[in-house]
Amino acid sequence: MRLCSIASGSSGNCTYVGSQATHLLVDVGISKKRTEEGLAALELTGADIDGVLVTHEHSDHIAGLGVFCRKYEVPIYATRGTIQAILRSCGKNAPQEELFREIEADKKFIIKDLTVSPMRISHDAAQPVAYRIGYEKKKVAICTDLGVYNDYTVECLKGLDAILLEANHDVNMLQVGPYPYYLKQRILGEKGHLSNENSGRLLNRILHDDLKAVMLGHLSKENNLPQLAYEAVRLEITLGEGPYRGEDFPIQVARRSEVSPVIEI
Repeated sequence: MRLCSIASGSSGNCTYVGSQATHLLVDVGISKKRTEEGLAALELTGADIDGVLVTHEHSDHIAGLGVFCRKYEVPIYATRGTIQAILRSCGKNAPQEELFREIEADKKFIIKDLTVSPMRISHDAAQPVAYRIGYEKKKVAICTDLGVYNDYTVECLKGLDAILLEANHDVNMLQVGPYPYYLKQRILGEKGHLSNENSGRLLNRILHDDLKAVMLGHLSKENNLPQLAYEAVRLEITLGEGPYRGEDFPIQVARRSEVSPVIEI
């Protein structure tokens, strides 16, 4: 099983998850060309993709969805609210309606040899979800765009082999930065984004001896830095109540416009 970030950040998100037989994308928030280039780095093409799992309808998650899926006729899995929001917002650039497959949070579904488990998240979108994906006994999750987490979130993310988790902003950089007040409040709110510190605190609750890899993603271009996110999350793990230290787990930061190293499970 493989997990790889093709693009990650407030300007565009696209993640690959797959087995030998099944190849999925989580969101296509970048152009078709960039998506194809990312897949080529994995020795894949758009024709190899068995489905796109959409988290929500914001443009940094669906910007290239219509063009990519129309070309390759790829099924699109999303909640009813997300599908309706995509069809409303994209207009003539929306994917054909027959490509959509409606899913529900907390109801597993199967794509070939992968089991997909959508989970509810708190974000200012129509009906957003994150995804946990399993192959045999191996499990990974892509969890971004959540303003807060709770016991439900923690339960959904237990027992993973690898996770791509949001570390969107440094609170101080956001507070003193150029964003208008309303936007700062949105990002800091319960339907916004996880800070570096809260990302580390959530990790503290799901870490276990067999977790093999952590990837931090969806970093803000204006309100975060890769090294800052990395160090802040490691510090939260070390200072947390759990038995682990930041250096106990391999942690990498997904880049905005570069394909990440592949996590092999």
